[in-house]
Amino acid sequence: MNLVLDTNVLIAAFISQGSCHTLVERCLSIHSCITSEFILNELREKLTKKFKYSDEDATAVETLLRSRMQVVEVAPLEKNICRDPDDDKVLGTAITGKAACIVTGDKDLLTLKKFDAIDILSPSEFMDYEEQRSSSL
Repeated sequence: MNLVLDTNVLIAAFISQGSCHTLVERCLSIHSCITSEFILNELREKLTKKFKYSDEDATAVETLLRSRMQVVEVAPLEKNICRDPDDDKVLGTAITGKAACIVTGDKDLLTLKKFDAIDILSPSEFMDYEEQRSSSL
């Protein structure tokens, strides 16, 4: 399944060994993960500025993700959907990548629940969603 892992999920995966780390590893190994320059740039910025990653470590994270994810252009939206324009770029990434879902911890995105045919799920919701989709195939 095509899916987008939002920046906050990727950050959680790389700064701790918790459930997001497990989720990202699983998604990278069995799903088609979609990303964009926007998401990768935001990830790099947060890792270096907020979490004090060195440039070398942030580059290693970015290189790993580029090797395991499809990088797509952000589709422009006809109108603003979210309060934060950055969230619209995540939606645009999912549209271009023909994603079935977006996995995010962002409350503004999560309140949408769905955008077009794209489901918007928290990391914990994704586990059930993934199981339901595989049992219906």
